[in-house]
Amino acid sequence: MINIKNILFPTDFSNCAEHALKYALSFTELCNAKLYVLHVIADLSIPVGLGGSVYPLSKIYDEMEQNAKEKMKHVVPMHYIDKIETETIIVRGTPFLEIINAAKKYTIDLITIATHGYTGLSHVFLGSTAEKVVRMAPCPVLTIKHPEHEFVKP
Repeated sequence: MINIKNILFPTDFSNCAEHALKYALSFTELCNAKLYVLHVIADLSIPVGLGGSVYPLSKIYDEMEQNAKEKMKHVVPMHYIDKIETETIIVRGTPFLEIINAAKKYTIDLITIATHGYTGLSHVFLGSTAEKVVRMAPCPVLTIKHPEHEFVKP
């Protein structure tokens, strides 16, 4: 029997991630597991200028982290708070690498991730975060597509 005790749910706060959360919560409750909710603040690779002056990157990261902390408070619905054990994690880096690092650090048994988030054209050139996680994860990865095919009982 598979023993799932730690589940990782990476989120970019998109609608697709919110949909994938339903699966993470179901498995967490079903397996009596702990849910780790991870948000990665992506490293900014280009300087940001506003009106001819350079806006300090540290200030941008501080604002992004503060925004993420506020959003993390509302990721897990209130009716699950007393039912399951959760831990929120906010890190800065390359999303797929940080997801893999968290899976190793927290001894994750299952990663539940949305197939699409806020990607845009970067997906065409870089590939999706979910694809890279599936290829490199140290554990099984459940990818959730949205909208999904609905299963109907015969």
